[in-house]
Formats: sequence, structure tokens, C-alpha cells
Amino acid sequence: MKLLIAGSGKIVQDWLTITKDLKETQLCGITATTRSLAKMQKFASEYGIEEVYTDYDTALKETSADTVYVAVINSLHFEFAKKALLAGKNVICEKPFTVTLEEFLELKKIALDKKLVLVEAITNQYLPNFYLLKKKIKTLGKIRIVSMNYSQYSSRYDAFKKGEILPAFDPKKAGGALMDLNIYNIHLLVGLFGKPKNAKYYANMQRGIDTSGILFLDYGDFKAVLIAAKDAGAPITSTIEGEEKSIVINGPTGEIKSFDLFHNSDHLEHVEKEDYPHRMYDEFVKFEKIIAKHDMKEVEQILDHSEDVMRVLDLAKKSTKAED
Repeated sequence: MKLLIAGSGKIVQDWLTITKDLKETQLCGITATTRSLAKMQKFASEYGIEEVYTDYDTALKETSADTVYVAVINSLHFEFAKKALLAGKNVICEKPFTVTLEEFLELKKIALDKKLVLVEAITNQYLPNFYLLKKKIKTLGKIRIVSMNYSQYSSRYDAFKKGEILPAFDPKKAGGALMDLNIYNIHLLVGLFGKPKNAKYYANMQRGIDTSGILFLDYGDFKAVLIAAKDAGAPITSTIEGEEKSIVINGPTGEIKSFDLFHNSDHLEHVEKEDYPHRMYDEFVKFEKIIAKHDMKEVEQILDHSEDVMRVLDLAKKSTKAED
């Protein structure tokens, strides 16, 4: 794929480190604001990016790219993705897809009407251990309780406590624990079990933003609790408990580095498979293949999954407002 990168923040800087191994990706350009020009020029020199733009509309008009990687702040995902689709470009959009369900549905319609690839960059859906996890879950018996955790003390939280509001904690920019961290838990749970019957979110609110919170999901036969925190941190594990066996996922749900299978307290098996050391590699290899084949059937399946996730987010946010 011939790629235009929209954004120059930490996620882009992190992702660029794997581009040397994305053999089917050509870095046609990068675009961000004028204040990021020096940073973009450095990226261009270091990673072989062909063009640097300080205006997104100009970039869309002039670029030779067929695909845009939207990696700007959450609140701009919809605007940037929509402009790219209307310009006839495929779109890879960072998580969370959009701020609202309505925005997502509009993007989905445009993409499918124009037969353009539109996918969400969400690491855990493409990791080797995710596919192994799906297989092992079938051995657990009837699922009863699921607990997923992604708590990570934010490097920006100290500044937030002093009154400096950066995008990660800015309600106007769709920051907060639900959109930034719990989104991984939601994607993993929906990827494993589908859409729940109901969702309710209990958030710790500070200055209008959820700095941490607990999301309860009802699947009928089993219940799930999804925890995320940017104002606290602890060793992270997640559990899937069945009537016959259980699984403990080691570490953040965005990475799924490994997991262990148990019968009650007896350890049965350790599972750890990794094709590449960086969490974002597998998803982009998949996107390369989808775009090369223009596999719209695969795109529709991916969008259906993202829609289920967006509907969970919608329920969660509505339940928080109802509590207010």
C-alpha cells in the first residue's frame, strides 16, 4: 500500500519503528500542523518518507498515496477519515474509531458505497495469541465470569493534577480511560464473545473526564467487568472463568503477550506465541494484504466487529450520563 500518515504524535513515532519490516508499505507522505514540521522532517529523513505536508487538505490533493493512516487525536478521527474517504483513499484509523456511533456509521456507509477499505487499527484483534485464545476458550466449559484490566498510570496524569489539560485528559478531545484504555478490553471481549446484551459504565470523574472506571457488560449466561485506569497502576492480569477451566491473560489486553490455562488452581498450560516483537506489526501486515487484494468481504467483517464495539461505547457513555 502507498501510505500517507496523518499525525506525528507518540503512536506514529512508535509505529514508524516497524516500517522497515512492512515490505508492502511505501511511505508516500506525512502530514501534521506547522508546529510539528521539524519533527516530521526528522521522521522523513530517518524513515524514508517521501513528502512532508503541513496542511491535510493539500496532502490529500497532492499525495500519490492510496491509503491514509489516521493517527491524530481521537476527536479528529471522524473528520480526517471522512475527508480521506471522500478523496477516494482507503483509511486505516487508529482506535477508538470515532467519538460517536453516528460518526462511525457515516464513515462505514461512505466506505462501502465507494468500495474503499476502512479498518480500525486495534492491535489485539490480529495478534497470534488472540487466535490461540479463541481456540482455548472452547475448552473452558460454560463461561461464567470475565474480568479484564488495562490500568496504566498515565505519564500525563501528574500534569493533569496540576491543572495542565493535555489531549489524553481533555473531554473536548475525547480523552479519558474509557476511550484510551478500556477500548482494548472492549475490543478483546467483543472479539471473543460478540456484542453483549447491555453495558453500564461507572467512572471516576475529575474535571469532566473519566480518569478511571469500571464497565459492566451483561452477556446473559455470564457477566464481565472491564477495568481501566489512567490515575492508578498495578500488575495487570485478566481472567476468563469457565465451569471446567479458566484462562489468565498476562499483561495488558492490548498486547496479549501470553496466557495460562488452569483447572481451579492447577496450572495446565502456558501459551506464548509471537511472530514479531512489536504489537502493531501483525495488524499492519493484515492491512497490507486486505488493500493489495481489495478484500471488501474482509473489510465488512472488520467493520461489523468495530460497529459492535462502538455500540458498547455508546451504551457505556449513555449510562454515565444517566448517572449524572
